[in-house]
Amino acid sequence: MRRINRVALTMLLLVIAFAGMRAQTRYSYLSGRSMSPAFEGWWENADGSFTLFFGYMNSNWSQEFDIPVGPENDIEPGGPDQGQPTHFYPRRNPFLFTIRVPKDFGQKELIWTLTANGKTERAYASLNKDYAIDKQVISTEVGGDLGSLRDALRTNVPPELKVEGNKQRHVAVGATVTLVATARDPDNLPERRLPRPQTATGGRGGRGQGEGETAARGQQARSSLPSPSSSLAARSGPGLRLSWIVYRGNASAVTFTPDQMKTWMDTRPFANSPWSPPYLIPEPPPDNKWTVNVTFQKPGAYDLRAVASDGSLFTYDDVTIEVSQ
Repeated sequence: MRRINRVALTMLLLVIAFAGMRAQTRYSYLSGRSMSPAFEGWWENADGSFTLFFGYMNSNWSQEFDIPVGPENDIEPGGPDQGQPTHFYPRRNPFLFTIRVPKDFGQKELIWTLTANGKTERAYASLNKDYAIDKQVISTEVGGDLGSLRDALRTNVPPELKVEGNKQRHVAVGATVTLVATARDPDNLPERRLPRPQTATGGRGGRGQGEGETAARGQQARSSLPSPSSSLAARSGPGLRLSWIVYRGNASAVTFTPDQMKTWMDTRPFANSPWSPPYLIPEPPPDNKWTVNVTFQKPGAYDLRAVASDGSLFTYDDVTIEVSQ
């Protein structure tokens, strides 16, 4: 009788879990949805000026947008161009760019207007005290350090980043450009590590010393996959990483070799994203130099951005490439 009850309970839990998964699926869209600019917050600089942080939320899981600076991609007053992206990747792209305002900014506002799929959304940036942030807040917002709330993250130092060579380059369609970027984590914070595996009873645990490293890593990877009943909050694996993105220009005409780890919050398992379980961040190259080859299928102006992160904070460096026929 007990066995029958256990089977019934198991079946009931499976039905509830799959119902939850179907509910999530109903509200996940590949395309056709709107996109919202985001004011992430502000902090004060040593000279009394202020840095305003911006990102965006593309409600689509697949559709990307190219929105040139102008009425549909405008930051005012002082715009329309204040360094915002013109290519927009799927889903959440946090803390993607900043605008520095003077110490006398006071009660003023900056308004970022974006129009996508026929719907206009706006973000209002001000020095309202509720929007004041620090490094720990940034880490928390991006699920940094596997979702940690450690006080040590308040003094975290962002990665050092430098792209070698000229910042303005010219190339023909079909030719290959080699980009080399050097990145280092000055304080090694947060420390590179894997999530601790869950034991069969739900507690924290690990494998015995006699078992191989490969088996242990496999167990850690499997244990970090979310179950249908687990939290859906995004988490980012700790450790230095670097990826290139198309910041401005037609990304569909750009090919990076090797493939670049995503910088947008793709939380699906094994999605080549720091927010994707099993959160295995590749080790940096031995010389801390990341090399990528880039080819362009169409002429135009392209702004490529190197994004370095330690899993909690971000550093950027850009290259503009003019591609001729």
